[in-house]
Amino acid sequence: MGIKTYGPYTPSRRHMTGSDFAEITKYGPEKSLVTSLKKKSGRNNQGKITCRHRGGGEKRKYRIIDFKRNSKDGMLATVKGIEYDPNRTANIALICYEDGTKTYILAPAGLTDGMQVMSGPTAEARVGNCLPLQNIPVGAQIHNIELYPGKGGQLVRSAGNVAQLMAKEGKYATIRLPSGEMRMVPIVCRATIGVVGNGDHSLINIGKAGRKRHMGFRPTVRGSVMNPNDHPHGGGEGKTGIGRPGPSTPWGKPALGLKTRKRKKQSNKLIVRRRDGRLLQG
Repeated sequence: MGIKTYGPYTPSRRHMTGSDFAEITKYGPEKSLVTSLKKKSGRNNQGKITCRHRGGGEKRKYRIIDFKRNSKDGMLATVKGIEYDPNRTANIALICYEDGTKTYILAPAGLTDGMQVMSGPTAEARVGNCLPLQNIPVGAQIHNIELYPGKGGQLVRSAGNVAQLMAKEGKYATIRLPSGEMRMVPIVCRATIGVVGNGDHSLINIGKAGRKRHMGFRPTVRGSVMNPNDHPHGGGEGKTGIGRPGPSTPWGKPALGLKTRKRKKQSNKLIVRRRDGRLLQG
């Protein structure tokens, strides 16, 4: 998918870019596969704000995506269209199985209308097919990877992302994630062949604040420009440093780089190499 530029007929349009949606072949979602999406504006079930600077934005319908792809093993499905999904960075593909069942899947790069995809152990290792890691050749590019058998894909689902199957040994397969982390995953878990589509998404320039508001993001104010009674970074004459050993949240807790992962987390033993290149001791 390419990038569309605009003429500078307003200051905000000068550097604004957007997707040209060249891959999109179907406009409007399949009505049987959408559901309402209630806005939470960053609130939890108690009504308390747990994620600041959220709210407003355009109304959206949620497209029900089949991340598991285990209900129609061995059955061919035909791609009926590539659609835009406002709930994620990747595009989605509408597929129709031989028995007439329709589902949405993440659209990998290169998947087009009329192509056929399949899931299950008997599927070929080609773009769009979903099969267990034990049936995927070493070195293949994969996405939508399960962490637990039957739970559905949890890893590598954003636009342009891809992981690589590095090795298979015993009950585990070793994969290299987009962050550089090397991790072992049960070899019976499923993954989809190919690179997630819409790879140019990261190159888009938002261009103006109003466009961000349409996405549901409210304004953010830096702590360093606040008063000291409003933020630990605030105060001082002119532009000054934060005056603390490290960055803090508005409530004085460490932020920006503090490691929050538990040292004794059970899945640590499955991480071969961290994203920072540090080897972990089993």
